[in-house]
Amino acid sequence: MKVQTKQKITSPVGRTGLDVKKIRKDFPILTRDIRGKKLIYLDSAATSQKPQPIIDAISAHYSQHNANVHRGVHKLTEEATEDYEAARKKVANFVNAGDSRQIIFVRNATEAINLVAYSWARNNIKKGDEILLTQMEHHSNLVPWLQLAKEAGVKLKFIPVNSDGLLELNKLEYLITTKTKLVSFLHVSNVLGTINPVKQMVERIRKLNPNIKILIDGAQAVPHMPISLQHIKPDFYAFTGHKMLGPSGIGVLYAKKELLEEMDPFIYGGDMILRVSFEKASWNYIPWKFEAGTPNIEGAIGLGAAVDYLSAIGMKNVREYERELTQYALQKLSNINNLEIYGPKDVYKRAGVISFNIVKKPFRFDSKQVSKIAIHPHDLVSILDAEGIEARSGRLCAEPLLNIFKAEAAARISFHIYNTKEEIDALIPAIEKAKSIFKIG
Repeated sequence: MKVQTKQKITSPVGRTGLDVKKIRKDFPILTRDIRGKKLIYLDSAATSQKPQPIIDAISAHYSQHNANVHRGVHKLTEEATEDYEAARKKVANFVNAGDSRQIIFVRNATEAINLVAYSWARNNIKKGDEILLTQMEHHSNLVPWLQLAKEAGVKLKFIPVNSDGLLELNKLEYLITTKTKLVSFLHVSNVLGTINPVKQMVERIRKLNPNIKILIDGAQAVPHMPISLQHIKPDFYAFTGHKMLGPSGIGVLYAKKELLEEMDPFIYGGDMILRVSFEKASWNYIPWKFEAGTPNIEGAIGLGAAVDYLSAIGMKNVREYERELTQYALQKLSNINNLEIYGPKDVYKRAGVISFNIVKKPFRFDSKQVSKIAIHPHDLVSILDAEGIEARSGRLCAEPLLNIFKAEAAARISFHIYNTKEEIDALIPAIEKAKSIFKIG
């Protein structure tokens, strides 16, 4: 008899909202000490921590059902295939994708975007055509298009970002032309926290040019808010498992069925073929046409378990709780002298991502003089680490965006459902300690 890898999830939602204490008990890593201090993990935009049900689901697969998928007819491979394809259906339902055949398993959002670049764009975008991006893109949604521009003579254009961290969408009418073949933009900025109005953007773009294809990078959106792809209606949508409590090495590309049918595979080999001779090969049906070789089976099963876990909590509850944390953190951080926060001031226009710097003087977006960073973000985050607080520092995989804000690097904190206001309270004196060490303010 098959031992189910599905984990029974009890919803940690009570009459007064999320039971965060109960949620935290699901995350074994949160019991750790860092340098003699209780771990405070504020780097979920880089990767989220994993609750026990996800760990258990992966362990159960390896201990009870481990076999390759879509190969053979023995019992173990049937079980592994059943769980792998069940995960695909869970993911499709989670983002309201409709047909689960429109869900392609990849390694991460980066690979999903590259799949579109290689399998669709290289066959449909030619010299002289245009691709429209935004100035706030993660490198994953910039570098593939830079490479295509270099190889094929494609022109890249960019929607500007203003000093409040919002896109200047009034420029769309001037940026989109008959030469525009693709518009690609992120749903949520991993630096500014900005939540872009993607539904309205899709509608406006299609009114200006109905032939344009639209790709959305949802890596920072799907883990933190309700997403309905049938409502947004993009042509392509990419996201990743490791930011939504799931394992690393598993991501998702959603694409419209008619596009997947016409696209060539990205990688060739086993399982993506239907028939092979010494003269030719024909491709498998979607979605398997794009999943060559042995896939990340345990990753997909772990992602399915993460979907179960988040669904039990409810993504509206996740979004509301993280909005509370973000508002609380913004209020606390704004009271620190010489600290500049990047991104929207309106908490309803931003997700639980806050990037900032300690500067020698107040930052002005339109200043001709570059404000000097008083404490390099690496130094700041190293001091936070000594206090058990794990945050991010560096160019945040968005170097051109930081350059716009006259910052060569930034520190960043980011939240998920296991974070608390008490952890934010602990962050503030740690930042003040760093300022004291560097004699700032």
